[in-house]
Amino acid sequence: MTQPLSLRERAEIEAGRMPPLLARAEHLAGTVLLGDHGRRRAGLGDDFWQYRPAQTGDSKRLIDHRRSARGDQQFVREREWQIAQSVMLWVDQGASMRFASADGLPTKIERARLLALAVAILLVRGGERVGLTGTALPPRRGKTQILRLAESFALDAPEEYAAPEHRAMIPHARAVFLSDFLGDMDEVEQALTKAADRGVRGAILQILDPSEEAFPFRGRTIFESVGGTLRHETLKANELRDRYLQRLAERKARLAHLCRTTGWLLGLHHTNDSAQSGLLWLYRALDRGSL
Repeated sequence: MTQPLSLRERAEIEAGRMPPLLARAEHLAGTVLLGDHGRRRAGLGDDFWQYRPAQTGDSKRLIDHRRSARGDQQFVREREWQIAQSVMLWVDQGASMRFASADGLPTKIERARLLALAVAILLVRGGERVGLTGTALPPRRGKTQILRLAESFALDAPEEYAAPEHRAMIPHARAVFLSDFLGDMDEVEQALTKAADRGVRGAILQILDPSEEAFPFRGRTIFESVGGTLRHETLKANELRDRYLQRLAERKARLAHLCRTTGWLLGLHHTNDSAQSGLLWLYRALDRGSL
């Protein structure tokens, strides 16, 4: 049974993370300027956007008969995006994300939380609905939703490697997954396949510590997972380097193939890079017409 004192201490620690995270996310979001009218996107607004060929599933009332009468093909009159679309976020909060190779570097989860909350702030400012994958926090608008997201991001997952959440995917919505993607790739494949089946397009940002790319270890080294469930000791760490880098490259290649197959975009961010570069990539990825 959990002792009340330890529960209170943990609760105070988690609550203490929120104001700094919110402040950093607000500041980071402020580095990306939005136009007065947000992002232009096809949707259900009042201003004409473009004509496109009619597709299976389009309602007959959407067909522009005047444009269609010019030829043998039917066209739909799309309007400028004004009604908010839904964007679902998944941030890997497993133990592996709580790793940093140096005191001056943020942990992977710190960077992931910052980027996720900052992009949520930008999207909400642009009039879109933002929430989490799954059923815990459906997409909504407003400052209260940002606070709810910050609360959710303050909770660590108990498992070593967390699996992407793919329940309750909103059809034809968009999604953002942030993780080191060093866990079970079958879980990632299942999540992206289910998302694609529901017409969900999105962006994946793989977040890695620079040491996970360089493998700078030599001599006697003890490798231990952050969660303490995995441990390996070797006297010649440098002899493991080539095999490690090969397996990392294979993992990246599989992730890239999954994204190509499902129509998602893939980015790579290192914790020694600026947070602004990661946020700009995410924001531009969501702003592309393919999403």
